[in-house]
Amino acid sequence: MRGSSGIDAPSPAGGPRTVMEGGSVNREQRLAELRRRREESLAGGGPERIAKLHAKGCLTARERLEILLDAGSFVEVGAFVTHRSTDFGMDRKRITGDGVAAGWGAVDGRLVYCFAQDFTVFGGTMSEANAKKICAIMDLAMDNGAPVVGLNDSGGARIQEGVLSLGAYADIFLRNTLASGVVPQISAIMGPCAGGAVYSPAITDFTIMVEGTSHMFVTGPEVIKAVTAEEVSFEELGGAMTHNSKSGVAHFAARDDADAVRLIKRLLSFLPPNCMEEPPRRACSDPIDRRAPELATLVPESPDKAYDMKDVVRRVVDDGDFFEVHEHFAGNLIVGFARLNGRPIGVVGNQPSVLAGVLDIDSSVKGARFVRFCDAFNLPLVTFEDVPGFLPGTRQEWGGIIRHGAKLLYAYCEATVPKLTVVVRKAYGGAYDVMSSKHIRGDYNIAWPSAEMAVMGADGAVNILYRDEIAKAKDAAAERRRRVAEYNDKFASPWIAAELGFLDDVIEPQDTRPKLVAALEMLRNKRQSLPFKKHGNPPL
Repeated sequence: MRGSSGIDAPSPAGGPRTVMEGGSVNREQRLAELRRRREESLAGGGPERIAKLHAKGCLTARERLEILLDAGSFVEVGAFVTHRSTDFGMDRKRITGDGVAAGWGAVDGRLVYCFAQDFTVFGGTMSEANAKKICAIMDLAMDNGAPVVGLNDSGGARIQEGVLSLGAYADIFLRNTLASGVVPQISAIMGPCAGGAVYSPAITDFTIMVEGTSHMFVTGPEVIKAVTAEEVSFEELGGAMTHNSKSGVAHFAARDDADAVRLIKRLLSFLPPNCMEEPPRRACSDPIDRRAPELATLVPESPDKAYDMKDVVRRVVDDGDFFEVHEHFAGNLIVGFARLNGRPIGVVGNQPSVLAGVLDIDSSVKGARFVRFCDAFNLPLVTFEDVPGFLPGTRQEWGGIIRHGAKLLYAYCEATVPKLTVVVRKAYGGAYDVMSSKHIRGDYNIAWPSAEMAVMGADGAVNILYRDEIAKAKDAAAERRRRVAEYNDKFASPWIAAELGFLDDVIEPQDTRPKLVAALEMLRNKRQSLPFKKHGNPPL
């Protein structure tokens, strides 16, 4: 209503709105109001709070978006949104933008939708209003088929809004779930992320945390101490390295905000915009027929000696460029992205230098999630196999290795993208089947001449098959060596699998790159479907 002074009641953002005689709007006043609100939105919580953020080594929400997106490409939506709650004095604390900047822009010229929570405004807490901004961006991403990047820095649900803020989280969780497998979703944790807030990043495809400044946990140290009497620091409970190395919740650990953004941009360079399109192919200067003579001697002849599978991968892929995912978690299996002849691929490999490359609970879950992501977004899978089997022991059995190991098996069975497998040294037991074998629709399976493929290793098999003969022999050690050699020739040789059609070829190690490049090109137009169903039921 207009008062006797000729000035309307306060506008939603708290400023006066002047009108001219006859009720027509003064253009200059409206422009001034636009500029004021724009400046308020850009100012966030003000210079003092921004200075505190900078003192911690952190960037503001808008500074993070500025280095993520191509210069001048950011288009903001909901810039003038403010919260609607008036309880607990919130009617006197209305700040334009309400603690989140959302919109779209370009990363290396490609469309990306994004939002950044602003910790300087109400601690970046989730409100009904800013959740609607985030949901609007996610809806646009799904409608237009482009990735979503969320830069999280929030104190959690806004207490003053009660159940409204809880409902706001659920609105976002729903969209995370609906967008899963439709468009890539990347979360960067650049500050606190606690309580219900952690479940949105957990549903997304990749999570990046910043060392020293980011934390994730369902309940904080104070609550844990009150309930269990256990004392734990923020960093130990939910810091970047905790979730990168222990829980596996995070996929990357960044040195600082700028490094986190660099990782996001590199990750996006391998990914298609959505599930209907192919990953971005680049011009390749690395010769497709390049042989790698060093591969002939890189892998030790003895199946018990360790080596680094990443050295094998780097000598095969374009320019030795391997972008590892989950580097600090379950190191007995490596996963990551690379390119062959410019085409992005997903790489999975057993790591003999960690637990001899055996599969266990954590590595199975790690591999399954990665395989499913690659399949969802049309990234061919190249598997480098050197696996002695599944890790034995009561801890693994009681922890559910059967169920968790089946996740990796299920993921490979379900995948319809091109699947190429190289048996580098050994493939024993059920792990042979799981690691993208020919039997679970592997498209191109090859082995090096040194490969061993059998129910179990020769030493274990000989102990079972020839125990009596070895015990009776005059020279037990010599008899054991003879039996091991006999077993390897008769059962473990790659020629047995090749004769049965379980291998497409046995190749010299130095020819691995040209063989894989040729096979990938052959499979360029692969089309394979699954039986009609609402969805499968993997052993979660």
